[in-house]
Amino acid sequence: MISRINTLTFNGLEVLDVDLQVQISSGLPSFTIVGLPDKAIAESKERVRAALQSLGLSLPAKRITVNLAPADLFKEGSHFDLPIALGLLSAMNILPKESLLDYLVMGELSLDGKIISVNGVLPVAIKANRRGLGLICPASQGGEALWSGLKDIIAADSLLSLINHFKGEQVIAAPKPLTPESNTAFLDMKDVKGQESAKRALEIAAAGGHNLLMIGPPGSGKSMLAARLPSILPPLTTEEALETSMIHSVAGELKDGKICFDRPFRAPHHNASTPALVGGGRKGVPGEISLAHNGVLFLDELPEFAKATLEALRQPLENGCVSISRVNAHTTYPAKFQLIAAMNPCRCGHLGTPELECSRAPRCAEEYQAKISGPLLDRIDMQIEVPAVSPWDLAGVKSGESSAIIRERVIAARQIQQARFKALGAEGLSTNSELKGELLEQAAALNNDASELLITYSEQNKLSARAYHRILRLARTIADLQNSKNILKLHIAEALSYRRPRLTKRN
Repeated sequence: MISRINTLTFNGLEVLDVDLQVQISSGLPSFTIVGLPDKAIAESKERVRAALQSLGLSLPAKRITVNLAPADLFKEGSHFDLPIALGLLSAMNILPKESLLDYLVMGELSLDGKIISVNGVLPVAIKANRRGLGLICPASQGGEALWSGLKDIIAADSLLSLINHFKGEQVIAAPKPLTPESNTAFLDMKDVKGQESAKRALEIAAAGGHNLLMIGPPGSGKSMLAARLPSILPPLTTEEALETSMIHSVAGELKDGKICFDRPFRAPHHNASTPALVGGGRKGVPGEISLAHNGVLFLDELPEFAKATLEALRQPLENGCVSISRVNAHTTYPAKFQLIAAMNPCRCGHLGTPELECSRAPRCAEEYQAKISGPLLDRIDMQIEVPAVSPWDLAGVKSGESSAIIRERVIAARQIQQARFKALGAEGLSTNSELKGELLEQAAALNNDASELLITYSEQNKLSARAYHRILRLARTIADLQNSKNILKLHIAEALSYRRPRLTKRN
């Protein structure tokens, strides 16, 4: 006899249907799993056997075949344990076949029959909702599944409770909705003394979603400023939070199944490999740029990253997604992140300070900065110098504006952008940094004075078309922060001041 269970496998964020078929037939006792399973699935038969034995059930002394259809699709993950166990129980006539077909099933089994949490419950629940199916998942992740809007969720803590539920001997309680997480411990911008120009640049970057590079000596406050960027960013919308949480769910980083409406802030170390940053590995898992989707990716000590790793950022910065090609996986993940980077002007970090800089200045600075390619710099809207703050300034300067005040201006600027996008029929956009083509021309129309300034500067500095358009987007954001409908010459002038760092070099 054959029983069927609806289950799934993943290709990036895409949930692919798997028809799990279990056949118990005459023949020498065996337990075989076919259909391109990975090692974790091949080991499922031992976990399932032990889980059933813990309930006092033994497998029939017959030939057991588990088929994962379609057979040519590679499957991986420990979440096949529970579907295999329920398929066996159905084939043994312990559970009703018809009732189980109304559910998508996922979950890992421990040897004592407990159901353990697995990755990817949220996107699976969304898939089940679209297909009109219910979901059977681990009890600890029932609240996560509720975010999909699905009502028919059976969140069981053990295989025994599932058996009793379907036999009508007990009713598994419906999962309780989880309270969204919120990070109330944001670092406040008022802690940063001095650096008013850098704080202004950070506000503009937050308002328009622009990429920012900070260059300055050690201890000037670059990392301190970047760490406070989340405190001035607006919260995620419901759609953005759901999309971001799906990535974190697949990656196994959704804490306790709770969705967070704070924007992600990822800060990988400079020894991170290319797969760790952009995604990949044998299983094609999401990398740091995808985990930073709808948030911020902070790269400290930018030139210390491997050159190939930095160059891999170029395509995601333009397209907002990353394609990963491996032998076993061809996957696309969303990667719409805001890049904030920091670096020293040279290896010693003290270029322009004669009493501190090394004997190889300024050549060492040229070599150090050459690690960042021109095409990558071209994709960074703002490049600013963050000078050292003297002890006298630290002792005498009062605290500046709090993050709450700056955040209000950022949110107001983004509301202006949203109203403009709606008027232009481009409601899918979220910030000025995403404006392209005709939409950019309509949103960032210039008067004669502003246009003349931008054209003159572009000709003198041999700017690329990409750099020209990024300056337009940046000027549009500056105008929005000042609640100006039109982009004026002064807005273009300020945008141009952020285009290149003003570094001190000796001839």
